[in-house]
Amino acid sequence: MDIVLLLKAALLGIVEGLTEFLPISSTGHLIILGDLLGYNDETSKVFKIVIQLAAILAVCWDYRERLTKMVAGLPGDPAAQRFASLLFIGFLPAAVLGLMFHSAIKALLFNPITVATALIAGGFVILYVEKRAYHPRIQTVDEMRWPDALKVGFAQALAMIPGTSRSGATIMGGLIFGMSRKAATEFSFFLSIPTMFAATAYDLYKNWGMLHMADLPVFAVGFAASFLAAMWAVKSFIRFISNHTFVVFAWYRIVFGLVVLGTAYSGMVSWSPM
Repeated sequence: MDIVLLLKAALLGIVEGLTEFLPISSTGHLIILGDLLGYNDETSKVFKIVIQLAAILAVCWDYRERLTKMVAGLPGDPAAQRFASLLFIGFLPAAVLGLMFHSAIKALLFNPITVATALIAGGFVILYVEKRAYHPRIQTVDEMRWPDALKVGFAQALAMIPGTSRSGATIMGGLIFGMSRKAATEFSFFLSIPTMFAATAYDLYKNWGMLHMADLPVFAVGFAASFLAAMWAVKSFIRFISNHTFVVFAWYRIVFGLVVLGTAYSGMVSWSPM
C-alpha cells in the first residue's frame, strides 16, 4: 500500500469536494494540484472522474427530499414536470456543445497556464457582475421560465474551458439574467446533477480500459474525501451567500491565477504544457 499515493488521493478528493460547487473551478484546481503532486498520468484521469462522481452524489444526498419529490411527481404533478423540464432545457447547451468540442478542449486547454488565465478572467467577470445594479426579478427557482433556464444553460457551457468554473458560470449567468443569489445558486446545484452525471458517464465510457482493481484503494480514499468535503461545502456555501457577495471568490481567483502565472514565467515551477 503506497501511503504517499493515498495521501495524494485524499488531498485531491478534499479539493474536488470543496471547490466543485464554489465559483473557483474544481477542474482548474485539480489540474494545478495534480501537476504539483506529480499525479497527472493516465490513471489520474479516471481518478478525477471518480472523485467528481462523489461530489455529485453529495449534492444528490443534500437535496434528496426535493429530488425524490420531483421524481415521484413526474407522472402527474405539473410542478415536478415543470421543474424537470427546466433542468433538461438548462442541460441541453452544455450537452450539445460538449459532444461537439469535448475532445478538442481536453487536448488543447487542459493545462495550468490556461487554467490560470481563465481563473483571472473569471475573477474580473465576478467583480463586474457584483458592481452592476442588482434588481432580481426571480426570487426562487420555482419562478423560473424556460428562457431563463436556457440562458443559464448557455452560461454553463462556458465552463467547458478549464478554470472558468461550472458553478461560477451558472451563478453569475443567473445573476445577470435577473435571478436572486439564492435562486441562482440553488439552480446551479440542481443543474449540476444531470450535467455532471452525463459528463462523468461519458468520461468513464471513454476511459473504461484504464480501470484496474489495484487502484481501488486510491479511488476509494479519494471518493470518500470528496463526498464528505462536498457535503460540508454545499451547506456552508448556501449559508455564506445568504449574507455575502461573491467578491471574495473573485479576488481568490485573481490572486491564485497570478501566482500560477508568476511561478511559470519566473521559472520557479515547471508547469506541464499539457
